[in-house]
This record gives sequence, structure tokens and C-alpha cells, in this order.
Amino acid sequence: MRILLVEDEVSLSNAIKTILERSGYVTDAVYDGLSAVEYAQSADYDLIILDVMLPLADGFEVLRTLRRAKMDTPVMMLTAKSTIADKVTGLNEGADDYMTKPFHPEELLARVGALTRRKGNIVLRKLTFGDLTLDLGSAVLACNNETVQLSKKKFEVLKVLLYNPTMTITTENLINKVWGVDSSATDNNVEVYISFIRKKLKYLGSTVGIRKIHCLGYRLEEFRC
Repeated sequence: MRILLVEDEVSLSNAIKTILERSGYVTDAVYDGLSAVEYAQSADYDLIILDVMLPLADGFEVLRTLRRAKMDTPVMMLTAKSTIADKVTGLNEGADDYMTKPFHPEELLARVGALTRRKGNIVLRKLTFGDLTLDLGSAVLACNNETVQLSKKKFEVLKVLLYNPTMTITTENLINKVWGVDSSATDNNVEVYISFIRKKLKYLGSTVGIRKIHCLGYRLEEFRC
């Protein structure tokens, strides 16, 4: 299962992301309303967890935009706005659930489970592309009969690329997802870890490579002999 988390408080977003990923949900985090719409429309999510008070576009506006676009992905509002009027607005705009802060992690997971159950509640454990398989639980990368253990940062970088194997992922996007939006990481940090991963792919004898697109970012490519 893949979840889009929209929360502008970075520390809270990181905490929720940890809760979800420890339970097996793959989670993409964004921090403003415009990014929420962009991500929701560019990938197949099983659930969107959406704050109301967001920069650029608030959660109600995001929800209206998605529903007008005929997007039926389940949406849970997770917000400090707790009046009856707020709840009614959220549900009338098309939210499937409305949960207020502060919250208990067990209740959050129970509600997430209920909303994703309609799709079978199958939790994604591995990512594959070409001859590569990345185990999301153990961070082990496999190719044919060879395996390597990835460190945390290498795992996170490759996971982002494998989730979007046909897309060019910008360097900024990689920094935000792997190091965090408030980090001091630079393009050089990304380049170093891409180089590390390329060495792992070469060691495994994989037909998959990482191509750098000038001034844009990186993408996976499968090379055939």
C-alpha cells in the first residue's frame, strides 16, 4: 500500500511517516497544497492523509480539486481544526474520514487500515525493475542470485527511483525525500550516493543503470546487450 501524506509541520510529518512505514505502508510526504495535488495526480496512491491548514492551498481546496478531477482515492483529513463545521465541510467536500489532532498512533493505524481495506489491505514489501528486486523490509538489493545489503541512505535513494522507474526524479525531490526539506544536503550529496548505488549495480551485474539528465535529475534505465 502506498500513502501520500500532506502535512506542513516537518517534525510531525516525519513522525507520522515513521508510524506508517513501520507498519508496512510506503509513504510519500509533501508539505504544501500545490505539491499535494501534483503528487496525487501523478502516482497511484491507496490513501491520502491530508492536513487542512497548508501553505499555497489549504486541505479543503486540495480535496475539492481532486474530487473535481474525478479522483476517487480515499482521503483522510488529519487536522487540528476540530469544530463540527470543519468536519462537515471536509466530509461534504469528499473526505472519507476526518481525524483531529492530537491523535493516538493506534487509532491512526486502525483508521488507515479501514480506509485501505477496500483494496485488499495488501502491503507492498518489494520493489522491482528490470532484473533488480529491493526488499523494503530488509533493505537487501537482489539481482539474479546475488544480493547486497544497502545502508539507510543508499536504500532511501534507490527506493525513490524504483517507485518511479519511468520518471526523471529531480535532485531537489531526492533531497526532500531522503534528507528532508530542512536539511543542508546539496546536489553533491545526491551525486555521491548515486555513485555508491551505481557501484552496487555493477557489482551485482545488473542490466539496470542510473542516468543523469542534465539540469533535471536522475532516472533508471534498463540496458539490453
